[in-house]
Amino acid sequence: MTIRVALADDQALVRAGFRMIVESQPGMEVAGEAADGHEAIELVRRESPDVILMDIRMPRVDGIAATRQVAGATRVVILTTYELDEYVFDALAAGASGFLLKAAPPEQLIHAIEVVAAGNALLDPSVTRRLIEEFARRPEPALKRPKELATLTERELGVLLELARGFTNAEIAVRLHVSETTVKTHVAHVLDKLGLRDRVQAVIVAYEAGLAGTG
Repeated sequence: MTIRVALADDQALVRAGFRMIVESQPGMEVAGEAADGHEAIELVRRESPDVILMDIRMPRVDGIAATRQVAGATRVVILTTYELDEYVFDALAAGASGFLLKAAPPEQLIHAIEVVAAGNALLDPSVTRRLIEEFARRPEPALKRPKELATLTERELGVLLELARGFTNAEIAVRLHVSETTVKTHVAHVLDKLGLRDRVQAVIVAYEAGLAGTG
């Protein structure tokens, strides 16, 4: 199956570079380009791409507002120039499935598209930890989803806490003394019980529930 990828960036040269990389892959094609957030929203509505690479800073409508509009219709990978971009958390909270540095090598871009198109989140553990640091600087969150959280088993809650601390499945397996397969099962149960799309949302929920900063 061909993965259809839309490109949203206000710099034509950046879009051209991403187009070359995407079109070099036999299982991918470019579904269209957008120079701002408004065009990105229209592009998604018109072409229904599998994935859109979305710049944050664009004229008219920025990438965060555009992500909020299209996240239900396509998978969004946020493009950013800096690892510590202050807007990354807001973009993820708006529904993005992950983020990628514009300076990332071509193989990372291809990997990101494949991971997100498969329905998974792309969030490097180091980035998760930076997000937690960002959470810590924000005002105390109001507790959310208490009823759903109450449905988690003790082990599932433990896995959620480890996710919120930025650990990979393999690292969680070591920390909890279980197999990686078991961790994947617990993660799936957590997402299902909380009605979440991916582990990025799980991190956000853990923060909103006041769990992310514990430990």
